[in-house]
Amino acid sequence: MSTWLTLCGAILFVAYLLGSLPTGYTVVKLLKGIDIREVGSGSTGATNVLRTLGKGPGAFVLLIDCLKGVLAIFLVYWLFKFAQNQDLIPSTVNSGIWQAWMVTLAGLAVVLGHSKSIFLGFTGGKSVATSLGVLLAMNWQVALATAGVFAVVVAISRIVSLSSIFGAIAVSIFMLLLHQPLPYILFGVAAGLYVILRHRSNIERIIAGTEPKLGQKLQTQTPENVNI
Repeated sequence: MSTWLTLCGAILFVAYLLGSLPTGYTVVKLLKGIDIREVGSGSTGATNVLRTLGKGPGAFVLLIDCLKGVLAIFLVYWLFKFAQNQDLIPSTVNSGIWQAWMVTLAGLAVVLGHSKSIFLGFTGGKSVATSLGVLLAMNWQVALATAGVFAVVVAISRIVSLSSIFGAIAVSIFMLLLHQPLPYILFGVAAGLYVILRHRSNIERIIAGTEPKLGQKLQTQTPENVNI
């Protein structure tokens, strides 16, 4: 049992490290020589990269951050397949139940890593793209439905943060509608609330009518914007 628990713990730690990889920070540092945490919203995510460097770098960061979430969940699938082949799963362990919970925990770990990167002094992005990657690996129908909500809201409002918040709310609803396992539903609730909390400064600007739309830049940076 101790070997099995060690393997599970190692996978969760690797998932956190994957999330911590500072994609946006690295891209902006290499291409422009600046710390993106000191620009715009202070986020290292794709939206702030888009505003800072344009569509190409923004799309690249979005893709890589999404893939981090996908890879974290695939590592869990690999662990269970490897452990079954090597007879490492204890007889007292229900593989189906454990796998669902491990997928959820790995998803939360990679999301946390993205926003609290160990490589950036526990700062980072808002975890939207990484959460989408986790959802794609969990259940692609939920992921596409959530992305659809995001797309509709951004098409109407032209505000990425508002679209992310609506997507975060929609995740739990789609998890329930598509009868997903309880651990996945709990991931939807926890990750959705976390993403919304990471957008609290954006919510304040939305209410004040100062949140920038697509193509616009955030002109000023307040202390609440830093490291969001």
